[in-house]
Amino acid sequence: MADSVALDPVDLQILRLLQNDARTTYRDLAAEVGVAASTCLDRVARLRRSGVILGDQLRLDPAKLGRGLQALLLVQVRPHRRELIGPFVDRVRSLPESRALFHLTGPDDYLVQVAVADAADLQRLVLDEFTSRREVARVDTRLIFQQWDCGPLLPPAGS
Repeated sequence: MADSVALDPVDLQILRLLQNDARTTYRDLAAEVGVAASTCLDRVARLRRSGVILGDQLRLDPAKLGRGLQALLLVQVRPHRRELIGPFVDRVRSLPESRALFHLTGPDDYLVQVAVADAADLQRLVLDEFTSRREVARVDTRLIFQQWDCGPLLPPAGS
């Protein structure tokens, strides 16, 4: 793993805590991991510089924003060529309904998580923004009933 960064137990604890609450103050973070606040600040800065910490995100409730229905769209692009993929990815990322986009292996080329107002809005999105595109061969839709967050992302054990 050439891209991995060496992390000690203090770094891992900082990452665990920040993933649970990115708004934790450096003073509280330092107290929790047992280092000085200045040391904690330096460590977080190093984790940012090295690319381990990519940024901070504000999580919103889609339902409270009028987007109470979420779905996963499995999209097959044909032909699967670079000159078509770039514009497709750019368009999907620009859609206000798009929450996440994944390029896949297997029979489907992309997985798109979307948040829409209702079933009619989902139908409009699929028909107007996906199946109307010349390169989109197929869209398979799955509704999301419920979503859970999982634990913090840490390196594999023993690495």
